[in-house]
Amino acid sequence: MFCSTSATAVVHLSLPVVLLAAVAGALSGAQVGFVLGRRGGRAALAKVGNRHLHRGVERAEELLVRYGYPKAIVLARFVPVVRTVLNPLAGMLAVPARIFVLWQVLGGVVWLVGITVAGYFLGASIPGVDQYLLPIIAVVVVISLVPLALEVRRARRSRKTSSTVK
Repeated sequence: MFCSTSATAVVHLSLPVVLLAAVAGALSGAQVGFVLGRRGGRAALAKVGNRHLHRGVERAEELLVRYGYPKAIVLARFVPVVRTVLNPLAGMLAVPARIFVLWQVLGGVVWLVGITVAGYFLGASIPGVDQYLLPIIAVVVVISLVPLALEVRRARRSRKTSSTVK
């Protein structure tokens, strides 16, 4: 028999414990992605015939070289999707492990502590902030995807220009 009540329990978590768990999860996840990319990334990529994926990997390598490993690894933490994809790509593209670990830890801690503490104080200072949270997140995601969209547009224009020149 199903029983429903309208009472809700409020659970208060310790901020230091949440920060520790979040940092541990994010950093270990990044390391696992890096190791997977290092050990099997090239072999897995070779099995995929998608030319867009191969071009994306080439482009990622160009960006890592252009901006430098530290800057690219740290900044990737702040861009949705990129933060997920960069870790295995860095492993696959032979970013030195020592450099990856150092900069992904630095970027990961800054990003996680910043976002978690901001959320904590936002939630504590604005009543009913949870009603506005999804629209705020949507706006942040859209804004953070603008550079990616501009890059895709630039790449398409560049391809069109180079194909008309030939």
